[in-house]
Amino acid sequence: MSLIELKHVDVFQSDRLILSDVSFSIQPTEFVYLIGATGSGKSSLLKTLYAELPMKKGLGEVVDHQLFEIKKSMIPYLRRKIGIVFQDFQLLTDRSVRDNLDFVLKATGWKDKNEIKDRIEEVLTKVEMLEHIDRMPFEISGGEQQRICIARALLNDPKLILADEPTGNLDPETTDKILNLIHDLCANGCAVLMATHEHNLLNRFPSKVLKCEDGRLLEMNV
Repeated sequence: MSLIELKHVDVFQSDRLILSDVSFSIQPTEFVYLIGATGSGKSSLLKTLYAELPMKKGLGEVVDHQLFEIKKSMIPYLRRKIGIVFQDFQLLTDRSVRDNLDFVLKATGWKDKNEIKDRIEEVLTKVEMLEHIDRMPFEISGGEQQRICIARALLNDPKLILADEPTGNLDPETTDKILNLIHDLCANGCAVLMATHEHNLLNRFPSKVLKCEDGRLLEMNV
């Protein structure tokens, strides 16, 4: 069963058509690159998938939610099933690593203090960041902050990760470590759609590729 299934979808930014007639699917455990020039529609497509931008035309299903004219009240339930990783981390700078993750769990309905504590320690262990649990974001490196963001994305045990340029601000060695970590998630049952402008990654970590170009989404043979 597909985690993403789009058929003849038009992607809009406000009233401007960005991508037309988009059709593709992503299966469990699949890793897919999303490439294209700056402004070609990568981020707009990702935002449509987690309902930051409305789907106005076409059929789209993401983790069992129909996106066409989705009700605002249903969007939080959609996002609980998706892990989202951003290029610029978007960590709360005035809170420790622990408190950043605690904030997300409480915002998505977790109440039991012991369960929250255990889940935070579990995801930080998975990304090898448990030792930084009480540090502030500014006290750790960019690569370490991105690992924290991946841990944050894993909190609600998502079946799908949407990553928007997750290695864009990282050096090559750190990039490889983050990519290995993301690929490990796929091996454990997660699907990943990752937007990137770093085309060298396609050779080092070969996988399925979707390309935004001239207002269309194309599947490439790599």
